[in-house]
Amino acid sequence: MKILLVEDEPKLASFVKKGFENEGYELEVAYDGRMGQSLLHQNRYDLVVLDVNLPYINGFELCRQIRQQDPHQPVLLLTALDSLDDKVAGFEAGTDDYLVKPFEFKELLLRARVLTRRHHEGATVRRVLRLADLELNLETKVVTRAGQRIDLTTKEYTLLEYLLLNRGRVISRVDIAEKVWELNFDTNTNVIDVYVSYLRKKLDKGYDTKLIHTVVGMGYVLREG
Repeated sequence: MKILLVEDEPKLASFVKKGFENEGYELEVAYDGRMGQSLLHQNRYDLVVLDVNLPYINGFELCRQIRQQDPHQPVLLLTALDSLDDKVAGFEAGTDDYLVKPFEFKELLLRARVLTRRHHEGATVRRVLRLADLELNLETKVVTRAGQRIDLTTKEYTLLEYLLLNRGRVISRVDIAEKVWELNFDTNTNVIDVYVSYLRKKLDKGYDTKLIHTVVGMGYVLREG
């Protein structure tokens, strides 16, 4: 299990990190909202734990951004704000759970286990990946856009599946090489760019809304608009 903790109090962050790592979890810490936003664009997490009063981007806003990018991402707000209005604001922002400081680590661990278990149980029944009018059926391997079937080669399908599983996140060429081609990235080859171009022609050509986007110097991202 991989967890992202966005918390600007170093002592609390260290306490939570040590607790989860002792339980066998991998935990990364971001000390402000921008850093958390950056890590979310680079990696996938089984759970995101957010403080509310964060520098640059507060927890409510970051939670809303996460929900826009991935409706299924488990999120837990961890905050000293304990009024009913604060809790309502948290749930309206899209959090799955809300834990008030101070807290016992055992309760945080229990809530984390419940959220990650629900997420993985739900993932087993979500056999269709979707973005806008694009659908990929993991069982039948059929890809459609706006109801029209799109025929892909095996490697094109694998690349699209990986991009859909990471939709909304910028994926580097190194990641694509390792996860899709299962090889070390060769800077002298343009095979990844070529296959992304193949996908663009099949998925985006003729549609007003483009789904595959290049982020210069970083890689590719699959998103709506």
